[in-house]
Amino acid sequence: MPSPADDAALDERFARLSAEAALFMRDHVLSLVSHDVRSPLNAIHSWAYVLERKLDAGDASAQRALTGIRSGVDQQVKLLEDVVDSTRAQTKTLPLVREPFALRALVERVAYEGRAMLADARRVSLSIESPLDGETLDGDRERLAQALWTMLTFAVEASAPAAAVRVASVIEGGHWQVEVTHTMSFAALGNGELPHAFEPFACKQATHPREAGRIAWVLALPQRVATAHGGLFKQGEAADGEQSTLTLRVPLAA
Repeated sequence: MPSPADDAALDERFARLSAEAALFMRDHVLSLVSHDVRSPLNAIHSWAYVLERKLDAGDASAQRALTGIRSGVDQQVKLLEDVVDSTRAQTKTLPLVREPFALRALVERVAYEGRAMLADARRVSLSIESPLDGETLDGDRERLAQALWTMLTFAVEASAPAAAVRVASVIEGGHWQVEVTHTMSFAALGNGELPHAFEPFACKQATHPREAGRIAWVLALPQRVATAHGGLFKQGEAADGEQSTLTLRVPLAA
């Protein structure tokens, strides 16, 4: 039976892992805002030049309107640079502390934490399917543990009580690939009576349709960690009541 000290350590780690996921989600959203707002601003700026050639240079009112349009665009761009871009710089470059570590031990540890921190309380079972034994990966063990924990925790939160989450961990083609498979339940994500690790707005956003190639905001951390390791992260289709898979794939060595 875990001691009070063990419980306190788990609670502290749960809070830290949740905070890390929230930090990366914030910066991911800011990155999307910066990209998506710049596109129409660039269009407005271009059309302003078109209007300049069409308008009468002697029309003072039209010239004031044009100046106002350009000023507004410049103010918005400066706001993006000073507030949005500078804020998300914290996770834009992700330094890694690389060292060899055993993959199976990592997966088992994260699964244990996932059960103790959230899955057991939500009556969701976690199982590991893996042929790995002593195989190692040269990478940042803690960052990859955070990535896998975020994947597992999201799968747990997106699963109805008594559902099952499966973790498959294999090595293929010089890469470690881990897949977290679950059955998506929008009701479970939005159920405020169940314990959660992620903010309600993040859970709600995860139920919205996604543009091609984009992930749910809350999964920004595993995507960023995979990219930093020269790998990839993918979120499968997330239709209510359907099976969905989260995939993390990183090379075994830099």
